[in-house]
Amino acid sequence: MDNTELLLKEITEASGVSGYETEIRNIMTREMNGLVDEIEYDRMGSIMGRKVGSSKSPRIMIISHMDEIGFMVKEITDEGYIKFLPLGGWLGSVAYGQKMRVITSKGTFIGVIGTTPPHMVPVEDRTKAPEIKDMYIDFGVQKKFNVEKKLGVKIGDPIVPESQFAIMANPNLYMSKAFDNRVSCALVLDILRKFKNIKHPNTILGCASVQEEVGLRGAQTMAHIADPDVCIVIDTGIALDVPPETIKKREHLGAGPCVLVYDAAMIPNIELRDLVIKTAETKKIPHHLSYMERGGTDGGRVHITHAGVPSIVVGPPVRYIHSHNGILDRTDYDNTVKLITEVIKKLDSKTVKSFTEA
Repeated sequence: MDNTELLLKEITEASGVSGYETEIRNIMTREMNGLVDEIEYDRMGSIMGRKVGSSKSPRIMIISHMDEIGFMVKEITDEGYIKFLPLGGWLGSVAYGQKMRVITSKGTFIGVIGTTPPHMVPVEDRTKAPEIKDMYIDFGVQKKFNVEKKLGVKIGDPIVPESQFAIMANPNLYMSKAFDNRVSCALVLDILRKFKNIKHPNTILGCASVQEEVGLRGAQTMAHIADPDVCIVIDTGIALDVPPETIKKREHLGAGPCVLVYDAAMIPNIELRDLVIKTAETKKIPHHLSYMERGGTDGGRVHITHAGVPSIVVGPPVRYIHSHNGILDRTDYDNTVKLITEVIKKLDSKTVKSFTEA
C-alpha cells in the first residue's frame, strides 16, 4: 500500500459516528502536525489547520466532515437485545442483517442486526422493507450472559458499522465503510501536503467538522471561528454507474471529481463555480457537473456565515454511500487533489473579490 492507501485504511476503519468523532480528530491532528502553522478547535470538536501563504488573506477554507452514519443505543431489552436510533440517513433494507460494533466503557464488541429467516416470513410480507424502529442488535444474548454487566453497554453508547478497507481485484478501486466522508478528510490532508512545496497567495484553512450527518452542526461553529473568504466543501458525489444502465451517463467512477451545481442546502457561488470548471478544463483534469435534489453538505451552513461566504462543493463520486461498503476510484481521488490544488493557487485577493463585486 502507498501512503494514501494506508491513510484511507486507517481513517475509514476508525470509529466516528456523529457526536463521537474523537478517534478521527486525533488522526487529523496527528497528520496536520508539520503541514500547518497552527491547529485550532471549536467547542464542538471540529478541527482547523491554518497554513499561511504569501498573504494572510484571503482565507480559503477547505472542509470535510469527520462523522460517519451509525447508530446509538436507545434501549436494552430484558433479554439483552439492543434497540437503537439512527445517526444519519439509513434505509432499513441496507442495515438489516449487517454486523455492527458497540463502543462501551469496557471495550468494543461485535454484534449483528437480527433478521427473520424467510421460512418464518409470510409471503405477503416478504417484499416489505424492514424499518429501523423494529430492529435490534444481538451482541451474544443468552439467559446467563448479562450484556449490560459483561459488556458495559448503556443507553447513549455509539454503534458503528463493522467493515474493513480493501483494495479490490481492480486495483484502482477501493472498498470500505465511511468513505462519506473520510475520503474527503484524507483529501484535506493530501491537499495541505501538496502546499508544503507550492506557493499560494492566501491562507489555507484545512478543516474537519463534526455532526454533519445529523444537521451540518460542526460546520456552523467552525465557520464562525474560521471566518473564511471562500469555502471549498469536499464531499462525496453519488456514483450512478449501477443498474439500471439508463442512469450511468451522468456520474460514474473514473469521471473525475463532481462539481455540484445544486444541493438542497446550497446553490454555489456562480463565479467560483465557473473558475473551478475553467481550471479543470484548462488543466485537462477530468470532472463532471452534478446535483443533489435531496440532502446537503457543510456548505449549507458555511455559505450563510456572517455576511456570506462564496462556496462550492467538489469531491469524488462513490458508489453505495450510507451503507456498510462504498466503492471509490483512486483516479477520482487523485484528480480531486489536483483540481482543488490548482484552484487554491488562483485564489488571490483580486480573484476572491470578483466573486462578490457587482
